[in-house]
Amino acid sequence: MLEEIRIGSLGVIESSTLELGPGLTVITGETGAGKTMIVTALGLLLGGRSDSGAVRTGAKSARVEGVVRVGDLSAFAGAVEDAGGEVEDDRVVLARNVSAEGRSRAYVGGASVPVSTLAEVAEPLVAVHGQSDQHRLLQAAAQRDALDRFGGESLAALLATYADVYRRLDAVERELEEVVAHARERAQEADLLRFGLGEVEAIAPEPGEDAALAAEETRLGFSDTLRTAAEQAREALSSEQGDPDALATTSAARTALEGVREHDPEAGELADRLAELTYLLSDLAADVASYADRIETDPARLAAVSERRAALTALTRKYGETIDEVLAWAERSATRLLDLDHTDERIEELRAEQELLLGERETAAAALTAARVEAAGRLGAEVTAELALLAMPHARLSVDVRPKGRFTASGADEVELMLAANTGSEPRPLAKGASGGELSRVMLALEVALAGTSPVPTFVFDEVDAGVGGAAAVEVGRRLAQLARSAQVLVVTHLPQVAAYADRHVVVEKSSDGTVTSSGLTVLDDEQRERELSRMLAGLADSDTALAHARELLDVAQELRAAR
Repeated sequence: MLEEIRIGSLGVIESSTLELGPGLTVITGETGAGKTMIVTALGLLLGGRSDSGAVRTGAKSARVEGVVRVGDLSAFAGAVEDAGGEVEDDRVVLARNVSAEGRSRAYVGGASVPVSTLAEVAEPLVAVHGQSDQHRLLQAAAQRDALDRFGGESLAALLATYADVYRRLDAVERELEEVVAHARERAQEADLLRFGLGEVEAIAPEPGEDAALAAEETRLGFSDTLRTAAEQAREALSSEQGDPDALATTSAARTALEGVREHDPEAGELADRLAELTYLLSDLAADVASYADRIETDPARLAAVSERRAALTALTRKYGETIDEVLAWAERSATRLLDLDHTDERIEELRAEQELLLGERETAAAALTAARVEAAGRLGAEVTAELALLAMPHARLSVDVRPKGRFTASGADEVELMLAANTGSEPRPLAKGASGGELSRVMLALEVALAGTSPVPTFVFDEVDAGVGGAAAVEVGRRLAQLARSAQVLVVTHLPQVAAYADRHVVVEKSSDGTVTSSGLTVLDDEQRERELSRMLAGLADSDTALAHARELLDVAQELRAAR
């Protein structure tokens, strides 16, 4: 819900703040005072086209800000965050700057964004109905959505069922198209996989085999060198030729320290450590000797290992860096090959599923169409009844539900609002069948009929009462008040019968210092409202007769507001 609109240097408004609340807010003022600047400001906040001519004379730029209380508008809050803006204290500030040179900048939650992004974020917040506006309910999709909402939960359930079948059928048809279109490529891919898997199967590598064979090949290739080194090491540890060796030297050192053990305990400890070292050297010499004995020169085994490594290398060149990667490729490819080898079976499965879903779609679409036709009759009757109370007694609104000729995500129907404005006239599309003033009243009648089902939290009506007077004007006020029970409603009006039903009355007052004209916004108290209604009734704010009539209007309207 809009809580506040701040306007600076826009048209005749130098600087004003309009505080809004729930219910019905009316804006009045003398002709030329700048009432329509409020609607212009809202248009800018909604991402409408900017006009440098709207910038106040002498100002560098015009600025409009709107404070929106998020409340349960979770989708709006998400859109703000997606745009880079922030929600602070459950509120978001939307802003628009228009320079005198025509440049425009937009802001969402403190973030600078393209004007198109501002339009996308703000569009679900406000529906503006004015004689020069792009009407939300004149769009074909909006008319269909409005009818669906009017149809209630039963129609919504049918639409959900249809949408689910439509999505499933679309997925099946996309997969079928892909499988059929790429059948040749799939066959070629299967042949390549089959050949590769055959190569891997023929060689039958084991996990880690390439690394193990590389180590074995190196060992076999240097067997003589390794044996010589081992024998030299053994001789150095424990000589068989009686030459000095590590074991004899260690034993001699131990014997020397053992001889003085009794004179110093530390010498005894060192002798014990040398004893341990002697045992270790003896074991180590035996192990080295055993290692030297095991080393054999085996040219046949070396050739076999080299040949096996060459075969494994042929696999790693094609299917992976290592044998482990080759085996992983083989596992994935085997799974893929199973899928590719069942292409024909999958095509038949998909075609069978397609036929089944086509029948389900036909049934779901027919049920949805029947529900829409029934709801269309009720909506047309309700709006026609509303129009009779809004000074259009001969107007008839009908909702045309006709075949679209194709299936879409929303059904197989085209929905169009048709208006016959006069007796005997043929119904025409809403945008073509009404004048500007009539169209505003049709929109009001529609919004009243759709009250409680519309997702838009704020409605703005600019001169919805054009061409209306007397009792019809009172009915316009009643209908606006009725709509305000479930939404925030902002109305620019020149009729006191409409203004009397407001929960909040704002007047636009014009002043001039002789050189520059400016306008400001003032929220009226009860006494001020009587004077303003008197002015609207008689052109005189202090006329006793007009004041009495104003009080009477307010009393009648108060009864309706109290009954809410």
